[in-house]
Amino acid sequence: MATAVMTTLDPRSRAASRGLSDISIRNLFIIPTIVFLIVFNIFPLLYSLGYSFTDFRASTNAPARFVGLANYRALLNDPFIWSNFAITAKYVIVSVAGQVLVGFGVAMLLNRAIPFKGLITTLLLLPMMLSMAVVGLFWKLLYNPSWGVINYVLGLGNFEWLSNPDMALYAIAITDIWMWSPFVMLLSLAGLSAVPKHLYEAAAIDRAGPFYTFFRITLPLVAPILMIAIIFRTMEAFKTFDLAYILSSQPTTEVISIRLYKMAFQEWQTGMSCALAYIVLIMVLAITNIYVKYLNKVKER
Repeated sequence: MATAVMTTLDPRSRAASRGLSDISIRNLFIIPTIVFLIVFNIFPLLYSLGYSFTDFRASTNAPARFVGLANYRALLNDPFIWSNFAITAKYVIVSVAGQVLVGFGVAMLLNRAIPFKGLITTLLLLPMMLSMAVVGLFWKLLYNPSWGVINYVLGLGNFEWLSNPDMALYAIAITDIWMWSPFVMLLSLAGLSAVPKHLYEAAAIDRAGPFYTFFRITLPLVAPILMIAIIFRTMEAFKTFDLAYILSSQPTTEVISIRLYKMAFQEWQTGMSCALAYIVLIMVLAITNIYVKYLNKVKER
């Protein structure tokens, strides 16, 4: 009887009975969200794109003068900028590789039946809940050559981590690995829990060894979700600023985001810094596109 009554109601009455109508949802949520995105994301993006073709300096009252592609040509021909890109690439490779190895390794251990598994997992997630500034200051104390815990535990005496040009970048990468390996661990755990158990049972019946089981069953099935973790972490590592800025001021740790900051807010080359930001954006999009294509190939296997 109730069903018969509902079917006789017109669409507006049925929508009203569910709560907000589709038109109300559009007016209250979707349109304000689109306006917010345009005002705070797309408009600044287009505004800075316009400035990238000028010689504008925010520290002067001189009007912006159109210079075409001169900023982009100057940046692409600057060997110091390419040096910053090389430092960034080195940092991204070390940091992301370390996070994948540590995160996936810990996930493999936690995928077994161990006591206090939930508590251990929660404690391991704590580093990525902290602020970047707090983590930077905390590790700066740990790396201190006089009273730092790391030198004491490893027996390195007064070894300089952050003032050593050869070690400073690795010290920052280690900090990033400590902070974000739990993120990779979390995604890897989700992938490992989704692997069908009967595959391992079949491998055990065939007397397959751990090496064969890992490379023929575990890794191929977890690879897609591991690739997603690598994409996220690569994009984040590429734009690292906080840790590198707080931990060290060595020329060997000047990643591209720090160069961009100095160019924009210390040297006040506003037009040039906008052009550099777009070069970085294009590179990140290109790298992400390569990863996504590889991810699609992995999924098709």
